[in-house]
Amino acid sequence: MTDSAASAEPSPGRFDLARRLRTLTGADEDLLARVRYERNKYTALGGVVLGTAVIAAFSMWNFATEALGRASFLALIPTVIWMLFILNLDRWLVTPQPNARRRVGPLLLRLMIALVLGAVIAEPLVLRIFATAVEERIADHRNNALDQLRGNLVRCNPVPDGTEVKPVAGCGRYVLTFGSTPGGQSDELASIRSDAAALQKRVDQDNDKLDDIDEEVRDECRRLIRVASTGLFQRTSECLRLREKAKDYRATHHTEENERRLEAMNDRISEIGGQLTTSRGSFLQERAKGVEQRLAKERAKQKEIGVLERMRALDELAGGNPVLFVGIWLVRVLFVLLDALPVLVKFLGGESAYDRMLTSESNSAVKIHSERLRLAERRAMADTEIAQDAIEQEVRRSRAESEAAHREHTAAMHIRVRQAVNSLEEELRRTSAV
Repeated sequence: MTDSAASAEPSPGRFDLARRLRTLTGADEDLLARVRYERNKYTALGGVVLGTAVIAAFSMWNFATEALGRASFLALIPTVIWMLFILNLDRWLVTPQPNARRRVGPLLLRLMIALVLGAVIAEPLVLRIFATAVEERIADHRNNALDQLRGNLVRCNPVPDGTEVKPVAGCGRYVLTFGSTPGGQSDELASIRSDAAALQKRVDQDNDKLDDIDEEVRDECRRLIRVASTGLFQRTSECLRLREKAKDYRATHHTEENERRLEAMNDRISEIGGQLTTSRGSFLQERAKGVEQRLAKERAKQKEIGVLERMRALDELAGGNPVLFVGIWLVRVLFVLLDALPVLVKFLGGESAYDRMLTSESNSAVKIHSERLRLAERRAMADTEIAQDAIEQEVRRSRAESEAAHREHTAAMHIRVRQAVNSLEEELRRTSAV
């Protein structure tokens, strides 16, 4: 390395921000030292990778806080994990690869991964930008849902008019439970009113007939006749007959009894009417209380706004407003491009001198490794042949020593046998001589 290049290297104890940023690109500092003019490019690329990770962390923070419904320390855990994951993944995507121009498949795969990640990261940011409109839309939906629920609860729980309540279609989950209803008294009231009306008609007819008879009695009884024997005035016999007729009519038609019954029925109608009014009021209060309880449960479910609910509301807003639709998609495309920027900058910037040097070093390393393998193979084969020769020589030597030892043993055995025979012959001769 030249003196100028050595002077450009930072001291080991000093923090070098540019070198840290280049670390995020996976570049080799030793190889970059040979093409120092490429350092600025990889420093800037490292800054882009870091910026993308920061945007991803902000996106995850928004997503986590919306999912939890509030800002919480727990949201930092997925935020940090997501930031490190995106940082490491982008570093892998932009790490220089040897022979990159020859491999279109990995390039397209990395671009596709970058675009997909960009779409995932962009959505929470888009929701944050249009949060006001989205929340207003969700509030309108929730208010409409509450109004519709209130209407269904009132429609499906009417004030009963009789003991038999007919079920309303489509009210399976909107029916409330009540302790008592005014239906039974309504039936009694309707029955008494019907009987009272019939009795009133009969009483009216009897009274009209009696009025006619009484009118005849009054007209006839105004006439007086002189009794010849006494010279006094008295009622006519017709007057007396008509009076008896009126008396008989009242007795046979029970007019006084019917009037007393009618009066009792009217009193009972007034009493039941008051009870029904009170019962209906209690029923309406109990129904209103049940409706409010159901609405309170529904409001409790609507307490937090979920991410899917926000996305649905955003799509509805975009579908009903072409200008907003274009704006939303422009923001989405912008964030997708920002998140895919490291890969686009790296692979659309063309092949650099560093890439060519990396390719040459990689190819050279492959060749050197292959030659080393072949040399190691030759050495191993030679060592194997030498070992085999040594083994064969050891076998031949062992075989020769074994044969020599066998011959010596055989000769020794022959000598011992010869000596024994000679001794036996000598012994036989001495015995013969004696």
